[in-house]
Amino acid sequence: MQTVLVAGATGYLGKYLLKEFHQRGYRVVALVRDKDKAKRLNLAADEILQAEVTRPETLKNQLQGVDLVVSSLGITKQQDGLAYRDVDYQANVNLLREALRANVPQFAYVHVLNAAKMLDVPLVAAKQAFVDELQAAPIRSSVLAPSGFFSDMADFLTMARAGRVYLFGDGQLQLNPIHGADLAHALADATSQNKSWLNIGGPETFSHRELAQLAFESLDKKSKITCLPDSVRRLALRALPYLSQLKMAGPAQFFLTAMGMDMVGEPHGKRTLAEHFKREATQLSNS
Repeated sequence: MQTVLVAGATGYLGKYLLKEFHQRGYRVVALVRDKDKAKRLNLAADEILQAEVTRPETLKNQLQGVDLVVSSLGITKQQDGLAYRDVDYQANVNLLREALRANVPQFAYVHVLNAAKMLDVPLVAAKQAFVDELQAAPIRSSVLAPSGFFSDMADFLTMARAGRVYLFGDGQLQLNPIHGADLAHALADATSQNKSWLNIGGPETFSHRELAQLAFESLDKKSKITCLPDSVRRLALRALPYLSQLKMAGPAQFFLTAMGMDMVGEPHGKRTLAEHFKREATQLSNS
């Protein structure tokens, strides 16, 4: 039986990764910061390993016997005094170096689509810096670069619920977000097939306007969409460092940058955004 270690195991994607590899018959190890908290989540793991990945000494000798390391490790909102460089780059480097010391044969990492076009975004730059190290390391590697997750589309539902969705430009830029379970399935396939890179998205491609309309339909509300000049988005990007707290500036900078380009990866999966929106809309109406 092969052993997989999943870093970022308690995050949105991590829980799907644990379940996917468990269903495939792997011995699954969840790497977490807080073991007691993780136990309360009923993770699909055979073992819960506690380590602070930003402190490499806590990883020492912890990866012996692991056949595959999968990392979705990263921070969305900066907290605990940590920056993107500390986690998305350095923590993953610490994990990679320990994997090399333990002679782990394979390492998979979840990146972001179009990273090369977004290197002025600190979150993306940190991820890309790690990918550069991973690809140069003497280890088999798989990098999956998703277009975005279903969970990232929550802003469309939030705006629609408030009565109006605001878009930039003409609303015709496209993306194909993917459900976390579908991405986990594709990642497990990629590692078993030794794929080195996969730009990936969900099975359906939408324009921003179509996403807005789908959000209104899910809420059974009349569509009200306002398209702002794209200059507003660019101005917001320039002003963001001065107007937002640091922990919120990073996600907003990534969101505004990604909203200015097509984010379409190779289609994978079977779950639809309409189903996801409908479930979320039902939860909102019951809250």
